[in-house]
Amino acid sequence: MSASIPAPIIVTALFGAEDQAFFNAARRAHYPSERNQLDAHLTLFHHLAPSLVDELRQRLREEARGRAPVARIGGLISLGAGVAYRIESPGLEDIRNRLADAFTSMLVPQDSAGWRPHVTIQNKVTPAVSKALLGTLRAGFKARSVRIVGLASWWYRGGPWEALSTHVFAG
Repeated sequence: MSASIPAPIIVTALFGAEDQAFFNAARRAHYPSERNQLDAHLTLFHHLAPSLVDELRQRLREEARGRAPVARIGGLISLGAGVAYRIESPGLEDIRNRLADAFTSMLVPQDSAGWRPHVTIQNKVTPAVSKALLGTLRAGFKARSVRIVGLASWWYRGGPWEALSTHVFAG
């Protein structure tokens, strides 16, 4: 797709550098390399209409004026063909809920269904491979805090995402 053609918008939370490095390392270690085109990420919305770009940027700017939400890795999630870290953050859920309320009539089914905040570190593998990694990670799992430092939006044009906007929390 050409950069001049409107494309769906993805919205993610941004991690602090240390936590982003942790998730990226896990993703590099466990995600099939031929399919791993992105850094690890926490998606808030998978597909917003390109016509929302101006309003979305304004709402993300407003949300970022506040304090960064507290977050932690609370557990592991089986994706059937992969594994993800479950992220717990009531503050980030509040932000997502406000955005979802603002765009409710424009949400695709995937974004209007319940939100399950997570960072995928393995996907597109056999159930046996996924189950083995889940067992290994659960054996040594300890919940830990992660820093959410901002929100970002991205154009999705079929390959790696194209940055649209970044909004760093004020506090």
